[in-house]
Amino acid sequence: MVASPPSTDAVLKRSKIEALKERSQHLREPVATELLEPTNRFSEEGAQILKFHGSYQQDNRDNRVKGQEKDYQFMLRTRSPAGYIPPQLYLTLDRLADEYGNRTLRATTRQGFQLHGILKKNLKAAIAAIVRSMGSTLGACGDLNRNVMAPPAPFRDRPEYTLAYEYAHRIADLLTPQTGAYYEIWLDGEKVISAEEHPDVKAARQRNTNGTIFPHNEEPIYGDHYMPRKFKCCVTVPGDNSVDLFSQDLTLVVITDEQGNLEGFNIYAGGGLGRTHNKEETFARLADEIGFVQAADVYEAVKAIVATQRDYGDRYNRRHARLKYLIHDWGVEKFKAKVEEYFGKPLEPFRPLPPWRYKDFLGWHPQGDGKFFYGLSIANGRILDRGNFKLKSALRKIVEEFQLPLRVTPHQNLLLCEVSPDQREAIQHILEEHGVRDVTALDPLERYSMACPALPTCGLAITESERAIPGVLERIRRLMNRLGLQNEHFVIRMTGCPNGCARPYLAELGFVGIVPDTYQVWLGGSPDQTRLAEVYMERLPLAELETALEPLLVFYRDRHQPGESFGDFCHRVGIPALRQFAANYVPSSAPKRYRVDVRADQYQQLKALAAAKGLSLAALTREAIQRYLEQARSTNQE
Repeated sequence: MVASPPSTDAVLKRSKIEALKERSQHLREPVATELLEPTNRFSEEGAQILKFHGSYQQDNRDNRVKGQEKDYQFMLRTRSPAGYIPPQLYLTLDRLADEYGNRTLRATTRQGFQLHGILKKNLKAAIAAIVRSMGSTLGACGDLNRNVMAPPAPFRDRPEYTLAYEYAHRIADLLTPQTGAYYEIWLDGEKVISAEEHPDVKAARQRNTNGTIFPHNEEPIYGDHYMPRKFKCCVTVPGDNSVDLFSQDLTLVVITDEQGNLEGFNIYAGGGLGRTHNKEETFARLADEIGFVQAADVYEAVKAIVATQRDYGDRYNRRHARLKYLIHDWGVEKFKAKVEEYFGKPLEPFRPLPPWRYKDFLGWHPQGDGKFFYGLSIANGRILDRGNFKLKSALRKIVEEFQLPLRVTPHQNLLLCEVSPDQREAIQHILEEHGVRDVTALDPLERYSMACPALPTCGLAITESERAIPGVLERIRRLMNRLGLQNEHFVIRMTGCPNGCARPYLAELGFVGIVPDTYQVWLGGSPDQTRLAEVYMERLPLAELETALEPLLVFYRDRHQPGESFGDFCHRVGIPALRQFAANYVPSSAPKRYRVDVRADQYQQLKALAAAKGLSLAALTREAIQRYLEQARSTNQE
């Protein structure tokens, strides 16, 4: 294996943003200068560098007035590896939302929190408060590693979950920007350390394996230009796809022996969902299997993959700059060979894994140490008080009274952790008195849905998402009830633009904003988010939602196999068949209903069996009848 630094045959053309990063003095300018200016906004250059500090400059389009300046405000995003939020940080975020923000918090799809509506004059105070409360916003946005995800469940009796949590923090530390700019600008040079780094991480950051770092540089891993684009990582355990692992640039899968001791990590790379309408050269892509690495070598393997993308990713065309395009252009074998040059030896073969399953961890669960955690569903991640629904107040009261840590889930929900058995009843009472529903009261359509913030603040949004999806879900449920599908559900995700923050391209039914009040429709993703969906309709005005979906739901109702989900059905029959059925579909004035009489005792037995198997009564009955018909057909053929 080659032990010398890789050759530098990467394309040298650079975009304007690359030059801006180089001039920034490792993320200091022009942010440091412009922060002191008596204006309500940063320049375009300042806003680009500000992203690395965890903030986006936005304007509230609801407040735009013709002829007047935009309503400039800022979004702050936390960097919270594995979604961990200590109680003091949560209470600080809650306070900042009221004092400087729009009085709401938002859990993100990468296990952090966002504050919206902060004015420029309050940015420094807000960031300083977050850092002093054991939080950070550094690297939550920008061309570098984003928040490192991991399964949020705090299982204490399952070593692989503990290892995933620990290594999510270690990889986050390894890839955190080392520039002093963050503390200089926001804390006047005071470096607040929330936790000591693992010594292996410190050593790895300075170890120059075949050109993986820039010695004597303030940024040893990133250098003067950082990454070509954002770089997303996660660490998970075999079988747990709560992290949407196939959407990540880099995924590490914990591999343990039978005693729960860490052996190493399977590596996936090259996932990414962002794309641009009418630009076929941009596309969503699933991560590929790359190989296995021993535990002692994991930091060097991560550095090798980061260095490959850092040195060979496209720095001219930002639409072509993500790792997925490098792997797509090169192929997995060439990419792997280049990684191995930096790594200094071959990667081992990928280890076998069980099937991936989506898990949301809602409701009460034992941690395995005598304590419990409670998974709380939060519609689109928005924590607020509105009318009799006072989620924000309830969470503040619970965290204040019990000093519980939280974990944000990859699907915008929250886990209340470290709950003693004698605290459960009190927590449940607080939630109920504040109008917060238990997970058992949720419509599964809502439980498994996601939406991005979109309008009015996201500068990329073409149309609504977070504010539109509640009405969309209600309309789909009414339609399903009318068609006799009241016991069915599937994964629905919506975004206000094609960048895919809510990961709609992995959903069974995805809505992607294309023009105001109109969406591209994607179908055929897996209920466990292991398969990409496909475009079914280029433009669906929301006013025509029921007309477009009714044929699909009828087709599914009448033709799906026992236990087959909507997404799996759409994938099996294919987009052409779906379009053909819809084109020939003639809606009836009333849905077909077939009645089958059973005795009362048989009905109770069916009901109990359905509950035991986790199926709806209708689904179990269809399955039983189908098996009987198949058996009868087989007997007749004999």
